[in-house]
Amino acid sequence: MRAYTSYFRLRLRSGLTYRTAAWAGIVTQLFFGFVFLMIYEAFYRSGTGEQPISLPQLAVYVWLQQAFLALIMLWYRDNELFGLILNGNVAYELCRPVDLYGFWYARLLGQRLSAAALRCVPILLIAVFLPPPFRFGPPASAGALAGFIATMLLGLLIVVTLSMLIYVLTFLTMSPAGTAQVFAVVAEFLSGGIIAIPLMPEGLQKVLYALPFAYTADLPFRVYSGHLPLSDLPGLLLRQGAWLAVLAAIGAVTLRRILRRVVVQGG
Repeated sequence: MRAYTSYFRLRLRSGLTYRTAAWAGIVTQLFFGFVFLMIYEAFYRSGTGEQPISLPQLAVYVWLQQAFLALIMLWYRDNELFGLILNGNVAYELCRPVDLYGFWYARLLGQRLSAAALRCVPILLIAVFLPPPFRFGPPASAGALAGFIATMLLGLLIVVTLSMLIYVLTFLTMSPAGTAQVFAVVAEFLSGGIIAIPLMPEGLQKVLYALPFAYTADLPFRVYSGHLPLSDLPGLLLRQGAWLAVLAAIGAVTLRRILRRVVVQGG
């Protein structure tokens, strides 16, 4: 484990040095946060029926989504890893006395945490001082905050596990463009990145919660705002853990089998 934790710390420190990119990300995410909230506010004003989630809760949902985008974005691509696979330099990675799946997993985890650490605090601080209903509010309770942290950490691990599947499949397709783009569009919708899941039809919500994507972002945000009761939290945490175990097993086993037949050309 020392090799994996050392690599994780290395990628974390490396990511923390890109402060200019972080400020650019903060401005971009604040802009999109306002855009989403203005759209939702117009939708709420024009609607006549009772909405499944209140506008203040939805504001919390949106700001958490923007603040922790680096942790939940399933369209993130590490082009350096794709390059290692496509140009054959992955051979150097295979010479290391470590498991390739765990080594790359630690790399992606460190990158996401460093990006989120630089962006989340400024975004949430600005959102706290906005006028209602755009204001970012406190958690519904202490239990909601604890549940948010637990579900967010498990959600992050699921996101990295899903991302690893793209790199594993690249060994077979030798072209990351199609797989990554299709995965990004589908996953962003299924995780509530385009339309908040509470605003979707109930039947579709049941389908989405049978898939792993909603457990990466939608679940932690709804727990924080109090939209989901804490009595449901134990069962939801079990589902998160089950999806994490299944996806990690699929990715690790598939990569191990592919590496038995991989051929590196060049020199």
